[in-house]
Parts: sequence; structure tokens; C-alpha cells
Amino acid sequence: MPGGDARDTAKGVAATVEDFPFLAELPARGPGADMTGRTIGLLAETYAHLEPSGWRVSDRPGRDTRRARSLLGEDLDALEEFTQGYEGPLKIQAVGPWTLAAGLELRGGEAFLGDAGACRHLAESLAEGLTAHLAEVRRRVPGAAVVLQLDEPSLTAVLRGRLRTASGYRTYPAVDRQVVRDALAQVVERARAAGAAGTAVHSCAPDVPFALLRRAGADAVSFDAALLTERDDEAIGEAVEGGMRLLAGVVPGVEGPLSDPAGSVMGVRTLWRRLGLDPGLLAESVVCTPACGLAGASPAYARAALAHVVRAARSLADNPE
Repeated sequence: MPGGDARDTAKGVAATVEDFPFLAELPARGPGADMTGRTIGLLAETYAHLEPSGWRVSDRPGRDTRRARSLLGEDLDALEEFTQGYEGPLKIQAVGPWTLAAGLELRGGEAFLGDAGACRHLAESLAEGLTAHLAEVRRRVPGAAVVLQLDEPSLTAVLRGRLRTASGYRTYPAVDRQVVRDALAQVVERARAAGAAGTAVHSCAPDVPFALLRRAGADAVSFDAALLTERDDEAIGEAVEGGMRLLAGVVPGVEGPLSDPAGSVMGVRTLWRRLGLDPGLLAESVVCTPACGLAGASPAYARAALAHVVRAARSLADNPE
């Protein structure tokens, strides 16, 4: 979300998205509030500091790690204040193991992604850290059914070997799909064991690997609906028939005109008809969301976008065909 006021943001989220509030990220506050820095603050016995090139692993928690934890504490305080008595689903999010491995540097400056052993350690650290984070959120909002979203915008690039090394002259090799799936499954399983009511994986890139995410145990996939093509139909159909939910990004995350709510979900209805799925399943299988984060938008547009997806979801439920 845009801006830097945790209380104002939490108040707005609770008032606008009454049935599915979330713990907002406010990256405009600077290092440690960005999605990578925030997740680094959650890691168990893994620390990092900022270099000009980005986040780099450290031997001990320093100023940057402490700042990330402090900012998250502010956000949790605000969430707790404005969800008193709330009962129902509540979403939290963290960077997933592969986007984190692509964005966190080892001491020599190369990404964790280039070291298989380091990637395994990072996935374990993330799983353990999220276990503690889930417990803290459940303690603060006892009535919440906490849904964990893993942000994986780099996942497709990891699978296809498209991420460049520090020198920029070559790319890291593509990671084997089984290895990718196993790391995601480890985090998902640990989250479920820690009491997560559901797990979702978000990717706003083209060619989301729906089948891989389903095999990794994710309960839902979050994606930019505008990037879907008919090549995705079979994987999406199998996912829905297997009980997976879709968090369909139907509203742009950047400033622009908003269509009428029914128009925003026309693509979802069209997809459903193309797949031959029961229209009655739409309301229970699809959640309407912005296509990606709203941090780059104005506060006014961010509020309007959230209100719009609520109306779009109601339109979809009231008129699935």
C-alpha cells in the first residue's frame, strides 16, 4: 500500500475489506519496509544488511535488520488495534523462498540462487521464521483464520534461468522444477503445521506455473488476470477441479480509470465458460484482488481499487454467468 502511516492504512483496510482484511506493507517508509527487507526481518538465525547492490547476508542482526523488525512491529500494532473482535480470514504475506533467493546476496555479492546449499538453508530459515510470525499474528488477532501469501514474482525467471548474475554477463542456471517444488512445499507444510488456515502463492509475471504450485500444496494462486492466455486453461481447470482457489487480479495496481465492477470480472466469467466449469463454483473458487501491489499508486487510487474489487466480487457472486 502507498504512504507511511501504519494506523491510517490498517484503519482503511479494515473498513474497506471487511471480509478479508490483510496486514499491509508500506515500502515508502524505506529500507526494511520493502518486501525483501521485511521478510529478512522474519528469518530465523539469518540476518542481512543493505549494500548499494541490495540486501546482503550478515553474521549478526544489525541496524537494518532491527529496523525491519521495528517497522513490522508497528504494522502489527496497527492491525491488532483495528481488528479487535474480528473473526474470519486475514491475509499476511512474505517473500517466497525463490524470489528471496534471487534477491538476497551471499557475502561475495552473488545471489543465494547460485548456491543450492544456501537455498536449502534459506528455505528452512524462512519456514521457521514464518512459524513464529504466524503465532504472533494469531496471538494478536485470536479470531483470525490466517492465510499466508508467499510472493514469488521471480518464480518463472528462476525456473527458466533468466536471472542475471552480479556481473550481468551471464544468468544463473534454471533451477530444477522438483527442487523448486520441494522448497515451496517445505514452507507451505510448515505454515500449515503452524496453524495457517490457507496458503497462497502470488506471481504477477506471465506464465504462472499453476501445476507446480498445486503439487507444492498451495491452497490458492494469486495472479494478474490480464496476463492469462489460453495456454493456461488446462492447468487452471485442473487446479480448480483439484480444489485450488484463484486470487484473480482484476484491477490494475497502478493509477488508471476503473471500469464498472461487472466489467472488471468479465474476463473471469469468460474463462469459466471456456473451461466448462460450473458457474455456481465461481463465488467459492475466486477471490477478486488488485493485479499486484498498490504501493506505486496514490492513496486515493489504492482506496478506490480496494473498494472496487469488493464490488466486483459481489457482482461475480450475484451474477456468475
